[in-house]
Amino acid sequence: MRILVVNCNTSTVITEVIAAGARAAATPGTEIIAVQPGWGPASAEGYYESLVTATAVLDTVLGTSETFDAVVMAGYGEHGREGVRQVLDVPVVDITEASALLAVLVSHRFGVVTTVASTLAGIEDSLRSAGLWERCAGVRATAVPVVTIHDDAEASVELLVEQGRDLLAAGADSLVLGCAGFAGLDRRMEAALGVPVFDSVASGVALAEDLVHLGKRTSKKGPFAGPDPAKGWTGWRPGSGRHPDQPVPAGAGDRHAEHSRATTRGTGAEQLRERPAVAHRR
Repeated sequence: MRILVVNCNTSTVITEVIAAGARAAATPGTEIIAVQPGWGPASAEGYYESLVTATAVLDTVLGTSETFDAVVMAGYGEHGREGVRQVLDVPVVDITEASALLAVLVSHRFGVVTTVASTLAGIEDSLRSAGLWERCAGVRATAVPVVTIHDDAEASVELLVEQGRDLLAAGADSLVLGCAGFAGLDRRMEAALGVPVFDSVASGVALAEDLVHLGKRTSKKGPFAGPDPAKGWTGWRPGSGRHPDQPVPAGAGDRHAEHSRATTRGTGAEQLRERPAVAHRR
C-alpha cells in the first residue's frame, strides 16, 4: 500500500516532521510518500493562506507522477478536502476529520489544541462542515507559529499541556493536536494529562490504511462526482505542470486536454486526458 501524505504548506522542515510521524504510524508494508506544494505560503495560518493552499495541494496531487492508494491531507482545519475528493476516486482522508472521528470513539467530547489564534475560526468551520463540532469542547491556541514548533519541542509541549488543561476544565475528555506540525508530540501530552491525545497525522494514516484494507473508494454518485470534463477552462489549471505565474499560451483556455497533464501513472492507473476530473490510482 502506498499513501500520499500532502503537507499543505511549503516548509520542508514541516514536511519532514509530517513524514516521520506518518511513517511511525503506518503498519508494516505501507509506504509513505510525503510531498509538499512547489508554491504557496510557508505556513497556513488563517483563511487567506488556507484558501491558497487548497489550490496548491490540488495542483500537487494532480501533478505528481507517484502512484498511490490513498491520500492524507496533512493540513489541520484547512480548505480543500472536498475538491480533492471530487477529482480522485481513491480515499482522501483529511487529518481534521480523522483525528476528531477517532477521538469521539473513546471520549464524550474532544478539545483541539492548535498553533495561533488566526486559525481558530477556520478549524471551527472545518469541524462544523464535517458534522463534528457538537462533540468539540473548544479550540485553544498556543501562540506557537507552525514553522517554529520544533525549534524547541519541549517548550511547545508545555504550551500544549497548558491549553490542554484548560480544555479539560471546559469539558473535554480527550484532546486533538490541531496542526500537522505537532506530529509526534501526543505521547508526552498523554503522560502529562492522563487522557487520550490524538496526533492528527497518525490518525489520518490509520484511517487511510483502514479504508484501503476495506476496499473502499470515494463515491462518485453524489457531490464528489468529477466536474464536467467538457467544460471550457481559461488560463492556468491545477495539475497542468505550469506554475501559476507562468504565462499561458494564446488559446490555451480552449485546449482543455493540455491543462489536464494526461499521464499514465502505475499499475491500474487511468489517463487524465479524457476524464481529467477523476484520477484513478492503483
